[in-house]
This record gives sequence, C-alpha cells and structure tokens, in this order.
Amino acid sequence: MAQTKRKRQRKHRGTQGGSINRRSTGRPRTREEARAQARRQAGQKRETPPSWQGAIKRALIMSVLLFAIMAVVVGEPVGSSAALATAMLVVYVPAGYYLERFLYNRRRAAAQKEREEQRQLRNRR
Repeated sequence: MAQTKRKRQRKHRGTQGGSINRRSTGRPRTREEARAQARRQAGQKRETPPSWQGAIKRALIMSVLLFAIMAVVVGEPVGSSAALATAMLVVYVPAGYYLERFLYNRRRAAAQKEREEQRQLRNRR
C-alpha cells in the first residue's frame, strides 16, 4: 500500500546561478551550537543598560508574589496584604533599578579593564 502522507520538505531556496542563500534556522543542530547560542544571547542581555521600565516590571512581579504569599499562605487580611505589597512596590522599584545599575557599571568596568590588559599584552609583543 502506498504512503498517503508525504514527508514535509524544506523550501528549495536555490537561485538560477546555483547559489543557495540559506538563512540560519532558529534551532541549533548540536549541543555545542546550542550552548554557544545561549552564551551569545545571555551576553547580549547583559550588555543592555538598566531601565526604569525593567525595574518596574520586576517590582510588580515581586509585589504580586508578596501579596499572594501574605494573603493565601500566611492568612493576613486582603487589605493589609495589599497595603504591604504597595509599600514594597515603592521600595522595590528604586532599589532594583540602582542595584541593576551598580551591577551593570561593575560589568562594564571589568570588561574595560580586560580590554586594556589585552591591549597592553598586544603592545608588548
């Protein structure tokens, strides 16, 4: 009996001249490629400077978690849990932003120091 379902194939992207311009697929083929891709993406995320928007998002997540823990797990009244979560939101936003800015500046200073050391090593040769 003949197979009714055909295997899905990739689109042929060759040109008349014979060259093939393949775009890289999103999925890495080997474990090493996956690790290298993850390192690149993590490095790109760390290179972005901190923002108030990111600090607000993190603070909102933590405040909602605090509210849920206080209201559900601890059993505090909803009003006092909401007041505590709001107060912590006010504390979390600037604290998170300045902590992230401190860590960002420290990473930049370490990277700058490493670049200068490599430049000095090249100049010695």
